[in-house]
Amino acid sequence: MVQAIDMPRNEEGIATALGVLKQQFGDRLQTGQAVRDQHAHTTTWIKAQAPDAVVFPTSTREVSEIVKVCATHRVPVIPFGTGTSLEGHVNAPAGGISVDLSQMDQILAVHSDDLDCVVQPGVTREQLNTHLRDRGLFFPIDPGANASLGGMASTRASGTNAVRYGTMKDNVIALEAVMADGQIICTAQRAKKTSAGYNMTQLLVGSEGTLGLITEITLKLQGIPEAISAARMSFPSIDAACQAVMTTIQYGIPVARIELMDELNVRAANAYAGLDLPEVPLLLLEFHGSDMSVREQTEMFASIAEDVGGTDFAATTSTEERNKLWKARHDLYWATLQLRPGAQGISTDVCVPISRLAEAVTGAQAKAAELDLLSPIVGHVGDGNFHCLVLIDMDDADEVARAERFVAWLADEAIAMEGTCTGEHGIGQGKMPYLVKELGATTEFMSAIKGALDPLGIMNPGKIFGPRKD
Repeated sequence: MVQAIDMPRNEEGIATALGVLKQQFGDRLQTGQAVRDQHAHTTTWIKAQAPDAVVFPTSTREVSEIVKVCATHRVPVIPFGTGTSLEGHVNAPAGGISVDLSQMDQILAVHSDDLDCVVQPGVTREQLNTHLRDRGLFFPIDPGANASLGGMASTRASGTNAVRYGTMKDNVIALEAVMADGQIICTAQRAKKTSAGYNMTQLLVGSEGTLGLITEITLKLQGIPEAISAARMSFPSIDAACQAVMTTIQYGIPVARIELMDELNVRAANAYAGLDLPEVPLLLLEFHGSDMSVREQTEMFASIAEDVGGTDFAATTSTEERNKLWKARHDLYWATLQLRPGAQGISTDVCVPISRLAEAVTGAQAKAAELDLLSPIVGHVGDGNFHCLVLIDMDDADEVARAERFVAWLADEAIAMEGTCTGEHGIGQGKMPYLVKELGATTEFMSAIKGALDPLGIMNPGKIFGPRKD
């Protein structure tokens, strides 16, 4: 099991900062154990590390005030969105103040003609898309969980639509952020492109709260397609399914979603969602466009897939049927837990060049079998990203050790294939051991940037990098 890093606590500074913030925020500063534990909740096997207090700001100005107090007294600041991150991002290894941004949940502007909007960080993706629906617009990034958009920007989130619409880094135009000294900055204007200075927007996207707290986000939007078709197809093997994916991408078919479910996931989905899919590897797809282009895309994919052994092809434009399929996909975490009642699911992800996808997925299956682990695989395979959910008994030390070996092996294998140890979960605490393996000396320059922008080391310490050595 990945051990959470314990860092030295600044007891005097924490006590002083709590007193100052209590005067400023009153009941919006909470120190109760239950609230603190909730804000250390982590959906991994990393030990939870609670903050000393949780504060609920409602404006950028208040976030700035919090950070200034914490900087004055050298107290850690840990941003919190909805707590759905997967690598221990919200832990407080040195104690400190958790800044819960959920009350900053206003959609500030929608510029329909420019296809963009401005939101506060506590807005969730479902909230935004509900607001946009009547305007014929939507925001495409869909990590599955109803995550906050601030958290999604902070972890450079992705999801099922990434193959067509990209990830958060491709859909954030500008940010407002509070930096480590409490100063408020704006990284860009609303123009679709700029050559003005360093790309501070992209520096903060994916920085996991280690450089600043995001307090406002300008996002790209898309028009709701004229036609949407969902499709599914079964395959005799993972290799055949991956070959279909690779050929589809190489042919330039603009699929919106192309998701792989291995046979274990299909079995779980059948039981959990009441489906009757063949329990073999499956691809779920979605096509967006005009009526004619969607039909063409669907037919082209079916032809490609049949050539590599695909069977049981079915497509639908029915909203009800599409939603049923995608709900089953999004519920896979809960569905797969039923494969081994009482087990804990440990989710890890990697991403490889699409030409190595079949090798990576089949290799992961073989390694799990070798270690006698139950590890269903699902993937956003249009961009080479897949997830393993290792189902383990946390009271069985030997099984936990085997799971540790599997997660480490998978990260090393992806890096060896010129891929990455994490396609969308982020580094947090859990993936720190693999970052240097992947990027080498580049991490020294990352650390230098961290030191320059956060010289006191108060911004979400113990994430991405190890503890400061000074």
